[in-house]
Amino acid sequence: MIGDMFSSSAPLTSGVPQGSILGPVLFSLYMLPLGSIISKHNVSFHLYADDLQIYLPIVPNSSEALKSIHSCLCDIKLWLSQNCLCVNEGKTECIMFGTQNSSSFITADLDFPVPYLSQAVKNLGVSLDSSLNFQTHIDSVVRIGFFHLRLLAKVKPFLNQSDLEKAIHAFISSQLDYCNALYVGITQARLHRLQLVQNAAARMLTNNRKNYHITPILCSLHWLPVRFRIQFKLLMFVFNAINGLAPSYLCETISFYHQGRALRSANQNLLVVPRSRSKQWGDRSFAVAGPKLWNTIPPELRKITDLPLFKAQLKTHLFKMAFNTL
Repeated sequence: MIGDMFSSSAPLTSGVPQGSILGPVLFSLYMLPLGSIISKHNVSFHLYADDLQIYLPIVPNSSEALKSIHSCLCDIKLWLSQNCLCVNEGKTECIMFGTQNSSSFITADLDFPVPYLSQAVKNLGVSLDSSLNFQTHIDSVVRIGFFHLRLLAKVKPFLNQSDLEKAIHAFISSQLDYCNALYVGITQARLHRLQLVQNAAARMLTNNRKNYHITPILCSLHWLPVRFRIQFKLLMFVFNAINGLAPSYLCETISFYHQGRALRSANQNLLVVPRSRSKQWGDRSFAVAGPKLWNTIPPELRKITDLPLFKAQLKTHLFKMAFNTL
């Protein structure tokens, strides 16, 4: 329709008009039967519109999981071909998360995904590498951060400090904060690289030289350092999970610690910290890292149930810890 003029109607037996308002919803309904096909292979999946991710745990020296993936992929391709769709070979990627020693057995038993094996894949803007050390993603964040800083330096003479700070938060802080809860447990070297981006932004905003100590600058700007911004994001996830504001898959990983006898610590809202077998993998998971960090904050913070109040009090607490003002 353009103004008062209408085109002639035509029957649509398959597919969805490109760019239509109901397009994503209609396409999700169109793809709905694919979920049951994947589920019968005992494979987990995430599906939205034309973006499909399947995953399952693989035990070394066992080909059962690999056979499930292979048969699942064959059924997916068959269903798509029967419903006027096809797999986008150019965007098909396969990755196995694990140690370097555990990645050698996959190529021997699985033929189909081998051409698409990758050491890093992008999911919702985050580059996930096979060892989950986030080296690839941090390289990208640092590169983009300094790129935007160079551009902002060119327009800095035309902006007042308030507008420049808004631009820094829009282009730099948003990059550092995006999905930063995933950085829990990364090495200090990688954390330091992210901190260098924030330091450079703070010095540019305050017109300070590189050799000037950064702590007073961040304190005067009221900026939390990167390490504490990560803790802030993780604790917000824990708070939402405790109060039923988070997705069910996060809420199910959180449980309160109940003691067998009455002690003074019984009403401090402590969480159970599950045991993990791996420091590199288990200790960094939300189920372990979240409760462990939650139990370290003051009891009065753990008793707050109002989201805006908790957010404000938590930032104040982390600010005092970051700049030794407790």
